[in-house]
Amino acid sequence: MSAAIVRKALLLGGSLATIACGKERAPVPAAQAETGGVAVPPASAIATAETTTVSLPLSLPSQLYVEHDAAVLARSSGMVQAILADLGASVKAGQELARLESADQEIALAQAKEKVTRTRQTAERQRSLTTGGYATRADSEQAEFEYRDAELALRKAQRDLDLTRIVAPFAGVITSRAARVQRMVNPGDSLFRVTALAPLLAAVRVPETAARGLRVGAQGQVLGAGGESARARVIRASPVMDAASGTRELVLEIGGGSKLRPGGAVTVQLGSEERQVVAIPKSAVAREGYALVLEDNRTSLRAITLGRDIGGDRVEVVSGIAPGEKVVQTSP
Repeated sequence: MSAAIVRKALLLGGSLATIACGKERAPVPAAQAETGGVAVPPASAIATAETTTVSLPLSLPSQLYVEHDAAVLARSSGMVQAILADLGASVKAGQELARLESADQEIALAQAKEKVTRTRQTAERQRSLTTGGYATRADSEQAEFEYRDAELALRKAQRDLDLTRIVAPFAGVITSRAARVQRMVNPGDSLFRVTALAPLLAAVRVPETAARGLRVGAQGQVLGAGGESARARVIRASPVMDAASGTRELVLEIGGGSKLRPGGAVTVQLGSEERQVVAIPKSAVAREGYALVLEDNRTSLRAITLGRDIGGDRVEVVSGIAPGEKVVQTSP
């Protein structure tokens, strides 16, 4: 919060007077005695948040993201032998990104294969001997058990070798690389980060007054900070309203072919039919997104979320202020 906002609150709101950095409080003027020592702003500076009907699209801030965005972790201990993909590279699902030294795992795999071959031959011979009556059933069962145990050991040896290959979990772009050749890694160490570029999503929280007409399949538009724009469609919608904020969450999928990228700040525009909104004067909104609210002859700073400019020097308030609440204008 900027110093200008705090100074403005000190001038207009008695409840914030205690912010004065340890300075002694000034004597309460007699004119303020009836309000408990609180300086009430003049009537000309007070405005009421009103409900009005507009036919403008609902504009909400959001940040783009993708479902598939994951750190690629080491799942085996060892020295990094080779880096096979670098930062910014496009990769396919299952593509090898790096390789750990694997001589021990290769030797163990070869030994496991030999044991499987040997125990399989023994088990087959015992079956023949048991059928001909030259060996007991117990001898045959023991041979079969050793064969199955050798097969399990082979599967483990193969997995141990596979874990020395670091692969991409899905198709995307490498957005981070911590792996370095000849560095020792342990299970759980982060080596890469892979981010899918599609489908690109944006989540918004829509106020109750505007959420009723919005459902899965509704069309919208997404505007990027650099002027980029793309069409979007609501693909998921919460079935209930959030009691704390009075909003409902919607998730939109951005159409393909746009220049928008994950992590970018955007404005989501939804709907164009008539809807009711809460509006306050622009002069009651601080640049940092706060408003000074008057309640019980006391003022307090409150964070608000703004929507569109609705004309008449008024702006839509998406959340933070309810209809009928009083706000203080800086220049009425």
